Amino acid sequence: MFSKKTYIDRRALLKKTIGSGLLLFLGNDECGSNYADNTYTYRQDSTFLYFFGLPFAGLSAIIDIDNDKEIIFGDELTIDAIVWMGTQPTLKEKSEATGIETVLPFKEVEAYLKNAQRKGQTIHYLPTYRPEHQLKLWAWLGILPGAEKPSLPFIYGVINQRIYKSKEEIAEIDKACIVTADMHLAAMRTVRPGIRESEVAAVVAEVAYANNYELSFPTIASINGQTLHNHSHANWIKSGDMLLLDAGAETEMGYAGDMSSIIPADPQFTTRQKEILDIQVACHEASVAALRPGITFEAVYDLSAKVIVEGLKGLGFMRGDAEEAVKAGAHALFYPHGLGHMMGLDVHDMENLGEIHVGYNGKPKSAQFGRKSLRLGRILEPGFVHTIEPGIYFIPELIDLWKSEKRFTEFINYEKVETYKDFGGLRNEEDYLITETGSRLLGKQIPKTAEEIEAIRS
Repeated sequence: MFSKKTYIDRRALLKKTIGSGLLLFLGNDECGSNYADNTYTYRQDSTFLYFFGLPFAGLSAIIDIDNDKEIIFGDELTIDAIVWMGTQPTLKEKSEATGIETVLPFKEVEAYLKNAQRKGQTIHYLPTYRPEHQLKLWAWLGILPGAEKPSLPFIYGVINQRIYKSKEEIAEIDKACIVTADMHLAAMRTVRPGIRESEVAAVVAEVAYANNYELSFPTIASINGQTLHNHSHANWIKSGDMLLLDAGAETEMGYAGDMSSIIPADPQFTTRQKEILDIQVACHEASVAALRPGITFEAVYDLSAKVIVEGLKGLGFMRGDAEEAVKAGAHALFYPHGLGHMMGLDVHDMENLGEIHVGYNGKPKSAQFGRKSLRLGRILEPGFVHTIEPGIYFIPELIDLWKSEKRFTEFINYEKVETYKDFGGLRNEEDYLITETGSRLLGKQIPKTAEEIEAIRS
């Protein structure tokens, strides 16, 4: 946890921002994977962590602005629980460490909320993303699942605090990114023909766990890099393959790192692998160079897409004016996702609060294929933390579809593209903080260029 003052100050600012009413924070519960006592790895709700710092199951909290009360609702451990879980501070002691003096039994939250309803208090709550959240709102407030109307003032109140990372948060994210980099370096030393993807995933996880960290998301370690989120680790790595690794660490306090790398099965890339990687690296570096306060992230995305188009033109995959190709969306055959996303207590920070609110500040986003997957489009400001992760992919099904529909034939040379349907895909990803004058890499550098990667592979 951070200091008690940090949590007290965060809650005070939120109360001042919202002004009146009652703020309901739904903590997360344990969830059985195949029976009740065999649970998934527990993770507390990130907004609950941000304002209360308590990473424990079975809690909810209320900030009653109108009556100047801050309450944690939860139950002290029974002797049976202590037998299985060991001695630990009481819930009262844990709550006092975060500046909360009032702790009530969990069953009392329902009566407190219904009393607030009777008095006509405004009850603010955030969007739900887990079934138990919906069931609690139904039981406590009579809101049927699917009929929730989250509070926009509460959503923006939370976003406008969490989006600007404090010095202590940045230090924590730096720690996550350092371990994340070590995970990728370990993988680069492990990949070779004749092993399964799962062996690479195991090495990656070992680095995180050895630091007492969790994984910040399920690891992607795949020779089928053209499948953007491929979580299977069942394939055997063969000579001539590339393994795309997208993996990150999460610190004990819940802050995330997120990096991607591309690793050849052999000590060196093939000629065509290097040619495509060179374009991706040029795109990546141009994007990083453009990062600064005052520029929209969508403008940086446009720049990244133009660099990819120009590079692919040089190899004969595309033709025509690069700016027009990007405007039309032709680049998305090879680059069908966004440039990056916010990162912090969530690897896709605050995504449960709504992409349109977090990434676009409420402004509408594009429905164009590829561009619609840009999770962040707003003006960059100091204190923002986000990823940079452009990629280039040859997706056979997408190539077949666009060719059959004769899409963008003025920009795409399908005859050349078809010869690369077995290529796969690649991306590199790093994490950046927007500073007053530009940006700063978080964590430490991992190899990106073919030469850097081959040096560590030899």
